Amino acid sequence: MKDLELIVDSMPFLLQGLGLSLLLAALAAAGGIMMAVVLALLRLSSNRFLSGAAAVYVNFFRSMPLILVIFWFFFLVPMVIGRPVGSFYSALIAFTLFEAAHYTEIIRAGILSVSRGQGWAAAATGLTYGQSLRHVILPQAFRNMTPLLLTQGIILFQDTSLVFVVSLSDFLTTVTIVARNEGRLVSMYVFAALVYFALCFAASRVVGGLQKKAIR
Repeated sequence: MKDLELIVDSMPFLLQGLGLSLLLAALAAAGGIMMAVVLALLRLSSNRFLSGAAAVYVNFFRSMPLILVIFWFFFLVPMVIGRPVGSFYSALIAFTLFEAAHYTEIIRAGILSVSRGQGWAAAATGLTYGQSLRHVILPQAFRNMTPLLLTQGIILFQDTSLVFVVSLSDFLTTVTIVARNEGRLVSMYVFAALVYFALCFAASRVVGGLQKKAIR
C-alpha cells in the first residue's frame, strides 16, 4: 500500500517524465522519417556520388551506439553554433539523425516493394518522376512499410531512456529519482517496467493488426 501511495503521490512528476519521453520519440520519428525519405531516394539514385554519400551516412550511423551519438551531439552542437542549445535539443538532433539512418533502409525497401510497372503506368499518364513518386509510389510504399516504421518507433521510445546521460528527466530518470529519494528501488523499477510493457505491448498489437491487414 505504501508503494502504491508513493506512485500516486509521485504521478505528476512521473507523467512529466513520460511526456518528455513520448515527445522526444514523436519528434525524432517525424524528423527521422522526413530525412529518411530523401536519403532513401538518394540511395536509389543512379548517380553514384549521391548514392554513395547516402550509403556512407546510413552505414556510419547504423554502426554507432546510440548513447555515443547522444554524447557527440551534446558536446558538438554547442561548439558548432557557438552557444549552448540545451540537453533536449541536443538529444533531439542526435535521435533524429540516428533514426533517419534506420528509417532510410525501411523506406528504401518499401519503395523497392512497389512494382516498377506502377512507375511506368504513372509516366504513361503524363506524370513527372516527382509526381509519380508523390502520388503513386510513395503512398503504396508507406502502406507496405507502416508496420516496420511503427516497430522502429517502439524501439525509439524505449531508447529514449538513454537521455539520462545528458541529464534529461525522461520517464526512467524520474522513476529513478523517486526510487532513490524514497528508498523504493524495486517497487519503482517494477512500476517502470510495467508502464514500458503496457505501452510497447499495446503498440505492438497495433503493428500486428496492420500486418494482418497488409497480408489480406
